[in-house]
Amino acid sequence: MLKNLIILICFAVLVSGCSKKDKKEIIASPIDEREEVQKIYNEAVIALKKGDAYFASKKFKEAEGFYPSSDWAAKAALMSAFALYSANFYSDSIFNLERYIKQYPSDKNIPYAHYLIGICYYEQILDEKKDLRPTLKAKEKFEYIVEKFPNTDYALDVKFKLDLVTDLLAAKEMYVARHYLKSEKWIPAINRFKIVVENYDRTVFVEEALHRLVEIYYKIGLFEEAKKIASILGYNYGSGEWYEKSYKVFNKNYKPIKIEKEKDGLILKKIKGLFE
Repeated sequence: MLKNLIILICFAVLVSGCSKKDKKEIIASPIDEREEVQKIYNEAVIALKKGDAYFASKKFKEAEGFYPSSDWAAKAALMSAFALYSANFYSDSIFNLERYIKQYPSDKNIPYAHYLIGICYYEQILDEKKDLRPTLKAKEKFEYIVEKFPNTDYALDVKFKLDLVTDLLAAKEMYVARHYLKSEKWIPAINRFKIVVENYDRTVFVEEALHRLVEIYYKIGLFEEAKKIASILGYNYGSGEWYEKSYKVFNKNYKPIKIEKEKDGLILKKIKGLFE
């Protein structure tokens, strides 16, 4: 549904012909190539509307190559990549989008090209057990868009998508960390859980990650470290199930450390200081 909406909006923007001014120029132009390139471009648009995306992409490329110095060239190059995206040919679309960005760096649709690259990666994200490359590449591109084109609709859209991407990256770290924990590979497990605490402290996984660190530190005899993490977990998530589980890790004589609240409160990011 989301993809159909993206295609509908982008199609309306990109396939629209040149302005009336451009049309007048074409009619008035003595150069036959301009009329020919418009004809090829329109054939590509018709093919795309009929759902023949691969043929449409080839026709857009033909239009671009036929008259590369025309106003149609950049639009045709972008539409060729868009046609491939619409048919889920993500790798081919990304390749063409990157070529477009390099070849037409001053074109007005450059922000959209970056956005579409990000969407190509985003739509290949499956779950935390699969290849992380699309997730990482989507995150990289979305962050680039937010930084370089902050006042665009694209930046607004990807900010929401970044939350899901971040959750998936955290989930991947937890998946790997749990595997190490189950295999009793303590050091790799600690390192993975620390990544979640340090880099993904705003996700739902941080509570469990802290608890797992308590478990491991206690198991390998680092009791003070275990207590320190448990106290932080208790302060931030004292009513949560993971803190209750951490409390049960210690013997009956152990009392959790009470941390006196500061004026502004102990914010979660202070956890990071434990690992420095």
